[in-house]
Amino acid sequence: MTRATDISEIEPNLAGKGLRIGLVMSRFNQDIGEGLLSGCSAELLQLGVNAGDVTLTTVPGALEIPLVLQTMAQSGKFDALVALGCVIRGETYHFEIVSNESARGITDVQLATGIPVANAVLTTENDDQALVRMAQKGKEAAQAAIEMANLLKVIK
Repeated sequence: MTRATDISEIEPNLAGKGLRIGLVMSRFNQDIGEGLLSGCSAELLQLGVNAGDVTLTTVPGALEIPLVLQTMAQSGKFDALVALGCVIRGETYHFEIVSNESARGITDVQLATGIPVANAVLTTENDDQALVRMAQKGKEAAQAAIEMANLLKVIK
């Protein structure tokens, strides 16, 4: 793809130094949540976020994540947030409700508050899929949170 040479482009910035990041992790499917957290926190530190600038809170399940994200976003203490959790398909319709409503709530928080929220709530068919994806998804969520926090600072 060729870009016009006369336009100004804001380049992605993954420098985490000085950023304050809030993490909200569901305790339901906790092993997966811990794997997501491990990948996310390691990447945050690798990208320069100070460990003292990362705050973790946990909630019972995926449906509780948006309320805590919203409260954290409204606090003014965070440059970006990350939602961590896993919803695994069962034999009932409950999977669709939890998956859809948690995703909608997470999106609503960032749109309502202007604080970026990286969504690392996995929705998988089974435990094996979640185990394979958890570390990489945690890492990608850390990158997205940092990139979006830096982008919004430049735009504002």
